[in-house]
Amino acid sequence: MRPIPVADVNDPRLAPYRGVRDPGLLRDHGVFLAEGRLVVERLLGQSHYRARSVLVTPAAHASLAEALARAECPVYLVESSVVHGLAGFNVHRGCLAIGERGSPREPAGLVAASGPLVILEQVGNPDNVGGTFRNAAAFGASGVVLSPGCSDPLYRKSIRTSMGAALTVPFAVAEEWPGTLARLRDRGWTVVALTPAEDAEDIRAVAAQLQGSRVALLLGHEGQGLSPDTQALASVRARIPMTSGVDSLNVATAAAVALYEFTSLGA
Repeated sequence: MRPIPVADVNDPRLAPYRGVRDPGLLRDHGVFLAEGRLVVERLLGQSHYRARSVLVTPAAHASLAEALARAECPVYLVESSVVHGLAGFNVHRGCLAIGERGSPREPAGLVAASGPLVILEQVGNPDNVGGTFRNAAAFGASGVVLSPGCSDPLYRKSIRTSMGAALTVPFAVAEEWPGTLARLRDRGWTVVALTPAEDAEDIRAVAAQLQGSRVALLLGHEGQGLSPDTQALASVRARIPMTSGVDSLNVATAAAVALYEFTSLGA
């Protein structure tokens, strides 16, 4: 699609981009904002979502010319001053896009998958959510399930931190929590709760025992970890061995280690 030059920051066609700082407003309108050239390229070419429009500076347009030529949505060409005027800050590499959320997935839609699932409980930091999605993509997870209270994977910081993986890895929010875990177990999944507790089993031993099983890796809040009710519904509790004096790992890092342990054995 030919780019459409827009010079006025108040042009009504650019109105959705004024929600950069208000993710709630974007969500209420059924859209999300993607930021950065790699992320926008993935939105256009590899994601589960439809782009409504793209906003690029001349430099970003030149960099993404091939992807933008295939775009099935308006591509607005603006100067950096217009982008800054809309966002109020220096937008990453002069490139934004509006994507359509579509209908939310249900956890049941991910249960039929065969690869490992990642389940997050009350993980509120968008960087941790985005990092977990990036790790899920890297190690071939089939999807991510989030409890209520988790940060939105389609918040722009989550998408950016995930390097666009939040647009490609299927996810669902489990509104019935923690009952979803019981249903997973009923359908043949082994729910592995990650915890630094000393009485938990070594994750390497657990991974060896569960080789060939359908595994859901359960990780909790950055500070409080998994709730007691959630741990009670897990099939097994596993810990990642660490040097003495270190109490825990960042949740996204723990997800990466756990995914590696459970996928490398089946490689």
